[in-house]
Amino acid sequence: MSELRWNPVLEEWVITATHRQDRTFFPPPEYCPICPTKPGAFPTEVPAEDYDLVVFENKFPSLRRNSPQPSVESTELYPVRQAEGICEVVLYSSDHNTELAKMPIEKIEKLVWVWADRFEELGSREEVKYVFIFENKGKEIGVTLPHPHGQIYAYPFIPPTLQRELRGCKNHYDVKGECLLCRILREEMEDGRRIVARNNDFVAMVPFYARYPYEVHILCAEHHTAISEFSPVQKRALAEMLQVVIRKYNNLWNFSLPYIMVMHQKPTDGEEYPYYHFHIEFYPPYRTPDKLKFLAGSEAGAGAFINDTLAEEKAQILRETEPRQFED
Repeated sequence: MSELRWNPVLEEWVITATHRQDRTFFPPPEYCPICPTKPGAFPTEVPAEDYDLVVFENKFPSLRRNSPQPSVESTELYPVRQAEGICEVVLYSSDHNTELAKMPIEKIEKLVWVWADRFEELGSREEVKYVFIFENKGKEIGVTLPHPHGQIYAYPFIPPTLQRELRGCKNHYDVKGECLLCRILREEMEDGRRIVARNNDFVAMVPFYARYPYEVHILCAEHHTAISEFSPVQKRALAEMLQVVIRKYNNLWNFSLPYIMVMHQKPTDGEEYPYYHFHIEFYPPYRTPDKLKFLAGSEAGAGAFINDTLAEEKAQILRETEPRQFED
């Protein structure tokens, strides 16, 4: 069962997806459902002996193309909608034991092209209002399939966090007549203390307002609202910057650092968003090599994050960390 239930207090949709209780939970490598199908073995989600990159619809989706009718009737206080949308899985490699940070730049560049293709394809659907590309990496994040992969959610609404970002960017644009993230990037480049890495087309930084100790944002140097607007050169440059950041993460404490990676870009609802600016955000859960940052009372209950580190200090540490190939 999938349905959308309206929270009238926070004024946001909650996805109820009861069938996801049965999704795969840490299977042994020999039974991984997203590895290639071995000759004579039980078929996996990929009916091939090998593959490069694969995209397919999630077997346990939160949103569905042909979503069922809700289990309860709408009321004036509690509207209910069908959970229309699409949830896709993006497999980065047929190798169960690798990860994005270990892949050659050419492979990451292919992935960037795949992301751009899926953004355009999914975003062209009438019911899709926002295409959200992300990766959950590591059991600390809640990942139940360790095979290297990411996901794409095509929502029938603009998610709350993105709505807040859009509102903040539009308010600044209306008052100042310029893109807020362009201004942030300009001031960060002038200051320099929070810059982690840069190339001709992208800048990685620990934001002034970081909520996680090693949070990193990647911003495009030119003003673009979506990944589909990038030139081939910019796609390559984004792949290079992604590789630098995730390799720095792994070399920070010499282990494969878990993270949430999320891509923020314009909605696909047919409206114009000249005031928005493409960027990628990373949220690693570790604050030291052996301590996690948990979302406790203030964060989870009040929405007020407490970061017990300084962005300038963590940016310097990441800046000085080599982006070499991580070895287990």
